[in-house]
Amino acid sequence: MWGAAAEPASPTDGLGGLVGVAARAIDRLGEWGVGGFTLAETVVPPIPSEVILPLAGYLARQGALNLVLVFVTSTLGAYAGALLLYWLGAKLGLERSIRGLSKLPLVDREDFEHAAAWFRRHGRPSIFFGRLLPGVRSLISLPAGASAMPLGTFSLYTLAGSSVWNGALIGLGYLLGAQYRLIEEYSRFLNYAVYAALVLTVVLLVVRRFRRAKASR
Repeated sequence: MWGAAAEPASPTDGLGGLVGVAARAIDRLGEWGVGGFTLAETVVPPIPSEVILPLAGYLARQGALNLVLVFVTSTLGAYAGALLLYWLGAKLGLERSIRGLSKLPLVDREDFEHAAAWFRRHGRPSIFFGRLLPGVRSLISLPAGASAMPLGTFSLYTLAGSSVWNGALIGLGYLLGAQYRLIEEYSRFLNYAVYAALVLTVVLLVVRRFRRAKASR
């Protein structure tokens, strides 16, 4: 009597912690879920693209996702998020936008001011290069909208920069997918890095706000 056939191992097996949770979510939601993640990450970063996109590339290597569609949806998601912030900057102006968004958890006014200063120094090319810089890429769209940068130019630079960033991270995950043991080690390291970054972000925000409150007395 033949036993039941064993089910094939899931490509997310062995991935634990925050990385494992993200990988399983991506596996369930599919390619358009990756686009949803990048849209959300562009506006209010819940899980950074440095985690999401390599995992999507890894899952594509395992056959769970379509590589080309992952690239397309992630880039469209990043562009949609950037358009939302561009529209907000154009509608409310830079100061009102910063004042409202800086009230969100884990978001600080200085981050917006840093992105605005980057835009003032480098002009239109800052939209392209800003998409490659953590801490700038999500927020650079606000000053672009507030300064009435032409939408066509903004779209071109945003899509180009997002394509480079997304393609590099997805490609990294795809290449690592050839070595399962490397993925396990990578996920363990990435978990530590993400947790450390979250703790550091919270500490810095608390210190900043404490200093600001102390200076205003």
